Amino acid sequence: MAFVDPKTIGKPTRARYLPETDVDGKEKWPRGDEQTWKQNMRGVETNIDKINRSFVNHVQTSLARQPYNLDKLGAYQAAALSVRDNLLVNWNETSLQYTRKAPKRAYYLSLEFLMGKTLDNALLNLNVKSEYMQSVQKLGFNMEDLLEEERDAGLGNGGLGRLAACYLDSGASQELPLWGYGLRYKYGIFQQLISPEGNQLEAPDPWLDNQNPWELPRLDVSYDVRFYGQADRIPGTSRANWHGGQEVLAVAYDVMIPGCATKTTNNLRLWESKPKRGLRVSFECCSSIQNLCTPSLNSFNAGNYEAAVESSNSAAAITSVLYPNDHTSFGKELRLKQQAFWTCASLADIMRRFKNIGKPIDELPDYVAIQLNDVDAPNIGHSRANAHSSRRGGTRMGQSLADRHQCVLSEALEKWPVPLVEHVLPRHMQIIFDINMYFLQSVEKKFPGDRERLANMSLIEEGFPQQVRMAYLACIGSRKVNGVAELHSELVKTTILKDFVEFEGISKFGNVTNGITPRRWLDQCNPELSALITKTLGIDKFVWLKNLPMLEKLLPHADDPKFQQEWAEIKQRNKERLAHYLETTLGLSVNTKAMFDVQIKRLHEYKRQTLNILGVIHRYLALKAMTPAERKKVNPKVVFFGGKAAPAYYIAKLTIRLIVNVSRVINADPETKDYLSLHFVPDYSVSLAELLIPASDISQHISTAGTEASGTSNMKFCLNGGLLLGTVDGANIEIAEEVGENNVFFFGHLTPAVEDLRYQHMYHSTPIEEKCPALAAVLNQISTGLFGDSGVYEPLLNTIRQGDYYLLTDDFDSYIAALAMVDAAYIDRTEWIKKSISTTAKMGKFSSDRAVRFKCYECSTVPLNASKQILEYAEGWWNIEPVHIE
Repeated sequence: MAFVDPKTIGKPTRARYLPETDVDGKEKWPRGDEQTWKQNMRGVETNIDKINRSFVNHVQTSLARQPYNLDKLGAYQAAALSVRDNLLVNWNETSLQYTRKAPKRAYYLSLEFLMGKTLDNALLNLNVKSEYMQSVQKLGFNMEDLLEEERDAGLGNGGLGRLAACYLDSGASQELPLWGYGLRYKYGIFQQLISPEGNQLEAPDPWLDNQNPWELPRLDVSYDVRFYGQADRIPGTSRANWHGGQEVLAVAYDVMIPGCATKTTNNLRLWESKPKRGLRVSFECCSSIQNLCTPSLNSFNAGNYEAAVESSNSAAAITSVLYPNDHTSFGKELRLKQQAFWTCASLADIMRRFKNIGKPIDELPDYVAIQLNDVDAPNIGHSRANAHSSRRGGTRMGQSLADRHQCVLSEALEKWPVPLVEHVLPRHMQIIFDINMYFLQSVEKKFPGDRERLANMSLIEEGFPQQVRMAYLACIGSRKVNGVAELHSELVKTTILKDFVEFEGISKFGNVTNGITPRRWLDQCNPELSALITKTLGIDKFVWLKNLPMLEKLLPHADDPKFQQEWAEIKQRNKERLAHYLETTLGLSVNTKAMFDVQIKRLHEYKRQTLNILGVIHRYLALKAMTPAERKKVNPKVVFFGGKAAPAYYIAKLTIRLIVNVSRVINADPETKDYLSLHFVPDYSVSLAELLIPASDISQHISTAGTEASGTSNMKFCLNGGLLLGTVDGANIEIAEEVGENNVFFFGHLTPAVEDLRYQHMYHSTPIEEKCPALAAVLNQISTGLFGDSGVYEPLLNTIRQGDYYLLTDDFDSYIAALAMVDAAYIDRTEWIKKSISTTAKMGKFSSDRAVRFKCYECSTVPLNASKQILEYAEGWWNIEPVHIE
């Protein structure tokens, strides 16, 4: 496994600067003439002439081009490299200050980081967008064209990745020493294509084809990660000798995370897997000459080319794609290796940095806080046991860990077959067994004779084969566990982890409601609205962007006709911007005078895109039954879907096919197309969200009650003045509490009723024709072939007719009634705009700045009138403090 040469502790390494001091404690200048160095060190450049010089210099020397052969892609790359130079100045200064001050640091571990496009975000956070726009215009380009050349980084899929990106932005903007750790996926999740039949097709996403100007390869920062082999216990100790198998190299790539209106520029470190090579220098110790020749090189020289190539490909595959298909044994094994590789390299890097400050392991919790972003941490046990080879070190590592739990569905709690873990990670499995034994002994001591409790809390689920309960391992290995919305946190404490709450106490479990960064999800994606807010509040935009509750000062303007008109005009221009994009990229024609209804989420049955498309069909059938005169009274609507289905998720992919084929029928119907149109926007991404969200009038967040942990897209829509249609679930509840239920359209059964309804479905089911005739009529139209081959959709329809686990039959009538309420409210445009303004004004709570600050809460900052419960809860999450960069 990865380890650090003790001789490097407290001394300079190529990975980070450690200044030397003289006898008086004053820092020495490391080399050369100090004055000459300082005269030639640059700062952040805001002068247009200097920006021009930087741009042209990168065209000539970084890209090896000239004005004669410079296209828009090259111009984007030159601009990006110029901006990166500015980021590097702040990044270096931030790293130096962290080294000097040695603050406690937080590390955010996530398998996903959906960063979106970086150039625009960096320009806005550095407050140099205007200067760069003028510069590139002088050089013959348009900034908007250059921004279009950037590809979204393929580092995530859904809400987890977008949340992780928000938290990193907030950490830097709040001047907090917060780093991220993830994987550098060569092909991302996948590029979503739609076949002529309407099926989702998956193609590699070559997002790195044109190189990534925002990353810094850190080839000097690397760690060995071992798989397979054999772990032989050392008698009389808790350690073992793990040998043989495959060793893979984890190589670091750093991405700068700029804060808003601050010099603080933090880091996202991504790991790439490579075959281990000989003749390299790293942080590892080379104990024998055998390390100079790898098995791959020996195989190659011996003529066994296939074995050499196979070893290389096996190593590279670990970071090839996000979430390999785990419906095959190969995919399941690869996914386990992916998680182990990532956590091992990240924890080794964290421990190296801690060792470099020369503190004893007992002080680890005073300098390190690790947040797990809803991850299954197969290396928690290993890292704890390897922490100075003792249970004491493992305990200290556990006191640094916090788990952010984002799951409600019990079937979604990840488990790994014991035989697979033993095969891939034999030492880890030994440690998991050891942890389980110690843990269950503690449980037995507190609850003697309660065998059922022991079975329920065991890290090992009995069966054929046995399974490792990863969520339980993360829970007992962490100092704190938080849910991500009030309802979700309550469900975690009362259902999923109920036994652990009773054993460890309520103080370990809490709630930190998710948030979003207003820099990207308002200022960047909706610049006109941001400018209107800034003008209306009469303050610098960075003030309210970093203190979002100040939006509440918009409320007195909600009744102002002039302000309402400006607000509505911005919404209309955002619709036209989206329509232009759809027309130029997909050839779609969209009625921008219609109401825009949007649902953009990864495809899953619990998110109920199926309910939405069935509602669209119901609306279509109702329109078909109307006379032309009646249709003219109907509010025109355009419905948008976006999202990807996991490659092996058949029902979700079938839902996409139904949406696509329904859209082909509806959009081609001359009787109804002026009143209803439907579009599935393929290859959903952060950049697409930045177009769809500002243009929405209403957005749908309609998960079965009690299944959505939080959701963050609901926050983004509301922040941009879109109203919310949803179930009483996740963060919808808290949004309604803030904006007022009169500005939200709720429907559906509540969480306490869900299990009883499922019981009724299972044992006392009622035919759909009796229970919900409107839904039965919709299903029958699908079955008759109105939208293509009826037989194709039977597996999807049977999930509703047989069992209906996600309660579509129970909620459909209520859903249709809520849609009718939306239509009625939209007719009164003045009142609708007022609702829109009020919604934005009351979204201050949902800034990720608030969530990050809460995790860093110290008791001294809690108001004196705070309750004892709040004081106890606030104490001891990350407990890190801001570090101001001069």
